[in-house]
Amino acid sequence: MTQSASRGKVPFMQKDSTTDFGYEEILAAEKQQRVGAVFSSVAQNYDLMNDVMSLGIHHLWKRFTLEMCGLRPGHKVLDLAGGTGDLAIKEAQMVGVTGQVVLADINAAMLQQGRDRVIDKGFADRITTLRCNAEILPFADNYFDCITIAFGLRNITDKASALASMQRVLKPGGRLCVLEFSKPVCEPLEKLYDFYSFKLLPRMGELIARDRDSYQYLAESIRMHPDQQALKCIILEQGGFDEVEVHNLSGGIVALHRAFKY
Repeated sequence: MTQSASRGKVPFMQKDSTTDFGYEEILAAEKQQRVGAVFSSVAQNYDLMNDVMSLGIHHLWKRFTLEMCGLRPGHKVLDLAGGTGDLAIKEAQMVGVTGQVVLADINAAMLQQGRDRVIDKGFADRITTLRCNAEILPFADNYFDCITIAFGLRNITDKASALASMQRVLKPGGRLCVLEFSKPVCEPLEKLYDFYSFKLLPRMGELIARDRDSYQYLAESIRMHPDQQALKCIILEQGGFDEVEVHNLSGGIVALHRAFKY
């Protein structure tokens, strides 16, 4: 498959169905393990590579996401695919000692990085770390005031099931904030971004993290992820949310989808 691979809606996964792993088509049952291997490989260099790849701009994207969460003292928050814990720690500061934050990730190596950071920053009493699958969340219905997932949705095998699971555990009146790479809104930026993604990014991964293949997968997985409008439809139609706002950041390289459950 070439770099011009089309973006489409993600159907519900059926037995023996196939899905994408970057530009490779694989059995859906294999994706979780394949993605897990990628993140186990990059866990120790994850934060460093985020800073290098985005020139530090990912901190601004996450700050905007937090501003859109509407968190208040006492709120319960779930940070899915929370990895090294940067969002969860800031969320814990916002909800205070009366609130609750769950830092969840399916990958043990990434979650260990997050757990270590939570302890180092002195938030072990406010943040619970939990290894779980976003497609089958182990929480009661209508439990959380807010759910965040930053740069994790595209790696989930069955996005529709995961979104429906998020909708189930979110309280009425709650909101979901999905921060994810998306499609640049103008052609010159898209061409420049393609050059960066496929020529420079894997090389950076090779030089800094000594892992070219994982960052080649990153570039491909971004291209295979649904664009802004397709993801909005999935969140509404398959996730069961009532309203979705789309906010393009950095010219659409990244988009924040904020969804509401009424």
